[in-house]
Amino acid sequence: MKKISVRTRVLTGTLAAAALAATVGAVSASADTSGTPAAAPAAVKVDAQNKDLAQSTGLSIDAATRAAQAALDAATRAGQHVSVAVVDRDGVTRVLLKGDGAGPQSPESAVRKAFTAVSWNAPTSELAKRLAQAPNLKDIPGTLFLAGGAPVQAKGAPVAAIGVAGAPGGDLDEQFAQAGVAALAK
Repeated sequence: MKKISVRTRVLTGTLAAAALAATVGAVSASADTSGTPAAAPAAVKVDAQNKDLAQSTGLSIDAATRAAQAALDAATRAGQHVSVAVVDRDGVTRVLLKGDGAGPQSPESAVRKAFTAVSWNAPTSELAKRLAQAPNLKDIPGTLFLAGGAPVQAKGAPVAAIGVAGAPGGDLDEQFAQAGVAALAK
């Protein structure tokens, strides 16, 4: 009989114990000990007039996609390779399009420009000017104070924003973002 090293025996035992634990865990996780299926939780009825409820306005995914595509199309017509991001009121990315030939940094930059525009309800070109008075603004996580972000408003309040990145100048990026905003008015 061939002699097995201590190291091999320990490794084999460890693997066997892990396999056994995985099997027992899977059986335990799927076991129904009550004998009856779990009842679905009852639906909670909420009074729509309840003053404790907050309502917000946002873009549908179709509208966000239409705006992003309009911005990308404007850039393509101008011969620019960009990425476009649309974020909701909370800065969460709803749509992200990386155009053909757009640089690897452009998707993240587009998201950050859109996040910045929705956060302050202003175009990022205007916000970039504020850095002279408040240079600490650039330290806020997720922001990018370069031209190319445009807010989308409803009744003067921000509901989304479009960010564009990748053109050779922020003025072009912002022009394309504004084309996306304009597409929503149609």
